[in-house]
Amino acid sequence: MPQEPHLERAIGTTRATAMVVGTIIGASIFVQPSEVTGQVPSIGGVFAVWTAAGILTLFGALVCAELASIYPKSGGVYVFLKESLSASMGFLWGWAMFWTVHSGIIAVVAVVCARYVAELVPLGNLGIRAVAIGVILVVSAVNYRGVRQGSALQTAFTLGKLIAIGGIVVLGFALGSGFQPTSPAAAAGIGELSLGSFLAAVSAGLFAFGGWHMVTYNAGETVDPRRTIPRALLVGTAIVTVCYIALNAVYLYVLPLEAVASSKAVAADAAKALGLHAGTIVSTLVVFSTTGALIGIVLAGPRVYHSMAGDGLLFRWLGELHPSYHTPHRAIVLQAIWSSVLVAIGSYRGLFLGVVYTEWFFFGAMACGLIRLRRGGGAGTRGTPFVAWTFVVCSFGIAGSQIIARAGDWFGAGGLLLVASGIPVYHLWAKRTAESERRTPEPTP
Repeated sequence: MPQEPHLERAIGTTRATAMVVGTIIGASIFVQPSEVTGQVPSIGGVFAVWTAAGILTLFGALVCAELASIYPKSGGVYVFLKESLSASMGFLWGWAMFWTVHSGIIAVVAVVCARYVAELVPLGNLGIRAVAIGVILVVSAVNYRGVRQGSALQTAFTLGKLIAIGGIVVLGFALGSGFQPTSPAAAAGIGELSLGSFLAAVSAGLFAFGGWHMVTYNAGETVDPRRTIPRALLVGTAIVTVCYIALNAVYLYVLPLEAVASSKAVAADAAKALGLHAGTIVSTLVVFSTTGALIGIVLAGPRVYHSMAGDGLLFRWLGELHPSYHTPHRAIVLQAIWSSVLVAIGSYRGLFLGVVYTEWFFFGAMACGLIRLRRGGGAGTRGTPFVAWTFVVCSFGIAGSQIIARAGDWFGAGGLLLVASGIPVYHLWAKRTAESERRTPEPTP
């Protein structure tokens, strides 16, 4: 008899680490520094924010790595929440992923890619959105064909972007005019920085670190996931943090603080300030980088929907694998369609803020699940309580501050309502599944 389609284990340590690095360093670091710098009044404050965001991301990676060693299954955060807390929490994460979190990340990265295409070819707002949707569809088609092709291509893109970042840093410090503070507070250091501004800036910085957890979604296609995924998370997060601090140092070395805060394409503006037609070069590299990130991001999401369908929490047909490519092809298509809709209806700022507060609420819940496992003597649990508890407090603090700050924002409120709507949907679905199981006759011995 022919074998049923199954997930293919094709991701080793190098590809998994490349997925962590390539997924995180996708787009936002070439745009997001303006969102951070606009919240803080000094060069010292900028570095404090990016350092805090890097440390918090590392704490999250440690939490995720520990849970991945306990539950080495495809689905990542969905599996962690379902197993350590409840099936309803796992469902809500998957529900939020599709409607706002993961699809929103895809939309944001695609928009940034299109923005930099517009640096090379004149495009209006409609043209930028059209290019963004086109990139989503092309990358989805690549992943439709198979995990081996997608992960190999993503690894190549990651290597290319690390070389590009190294080139930007060397060029910036070689040709830049030096740090240019424009006020005594900026020259002195952190300056007068309120807690609210700091949290808002860290939230913006964390979006640039987004995606560190996505490698866990592909555990079913990873070789020796208990070892490979934790190693990839820790090494990859460390590489990204170093890259981000170096890039922000270059931006501030080349441009005045106000110019960084107001820029919509800070990497290109920094390159233009250096002359030598570097703006065109950097814009091309950013398009390359964001496309590479999208390959990994698009690869990850459908594995969650595949796992949910296998657990009876989504339509079974949505989790079916392609008979030849062994990919969750229907989930890939559905994800591409909804991400394209978000590009068409959302703003960049609205998309990224909606992702941050939703995502970090569930990250906090994930860490609570790990603490619960430790208290219950869960097999394989390890690590210090400080990391998990710090991550819990910071995650809920970030999510709460963003919800309060966006109380009057229709796009943010709509995203929150979409997530909340998953509560009654879960109970209706659970009832439907239970009734279906009762109607199913017992197999004859």
